Amino acid sequence: MTTYRRRTRVDAPLNAVWDFHSRIEGLEALTPGWTNLRVESVRGPDGEDTPEILETGARITLSVQPLGVGPRQQVVSVISAREREDGNAYFRDVMDDGPLAEWEHTHSFFADEDETILEDRVVYEFPTAAGRALSPLAWVGFDPLFRYRHRRTKSLLEAGDTPAGSV
Repeated sequence: MTTYRRRTRVDAPLNAVWDFHSRIEGLEALTPGWTNLRVESVRGPDGEDTPEILETGARITLSVQPLGVGPRQQVVSVISAREREDGNAYFRDVMDDGPLAEWEHTHSFFADEDETILEDRVVYEFPTAAGRALSPLAWVGFDPLFRYRHRRTKSLLEAGDTPAGSV
């Protein structure tokens, strides 16, 4: 499997960064328009529709059509872990159904005085032997996506301009 990582310092407290990333509105705000994201449904761990917080067991069904090319691809992601301790927090989502053979995305948050270190770590594998051979090149697609997400996180949280329902 291949791993992609990106780390950024955000001039905002851990509580604000954590809360923002814990909601579906955060995902929507951090996804670039060129992905043509549609959130189809969000179910909480007890089956509740559109929970406020994405707790362990929440299922997110979404679809994307990058650059408007080809058919929409459906992805089902499950929050498999979510922990918060003094000074750090993380949650992990795994792809339950979608175009990749494996996808495990860990979002980590570390307090550093009044700032937060945000780290994304994605472990992934393509479904075919040819795809697996090309996996190390996937950063060509991942890097613009995660660069956007990190710049947008900084922009929104450092300006105190987060979407309704978060922070």
